Amino acid sequence: MSSFFSERDLDRIIEMAWEDRTPFEAIYFQFGLPEKEVIKLMRKELKISSFKRWRKRVNSGTSQKHLYKRSPGITRFKCSRQRTISGNKISKR
Repeated sequence: MSSFFSERDLDRIIEMAWEDRTPFEAIYFQFGLPEKEVIKLMRKELKISSFKRWRKRVNSGTSQKHLYKRSPGITRFKCSRQRTISGNKISKR
């Protein structure tokens, strides 16, 4: 799985998965990676303690990692300060 992505893409997927406000659906939309594959990737790439901490946070009742758990008022995948997303490339400031 990780051989399909460049190192930069892997870093971005991990970063998006680590962010509390970025839903799994956004990762799927951008990289075509479903939630189960993101979990496998995180398990492989993170230290065990970091992975356990991340899973505990994602599975907590306050997690926003799934769209159905979000407030209906949130209708975007990205921060309003982030530039446009085009395919798999993200424009940095």
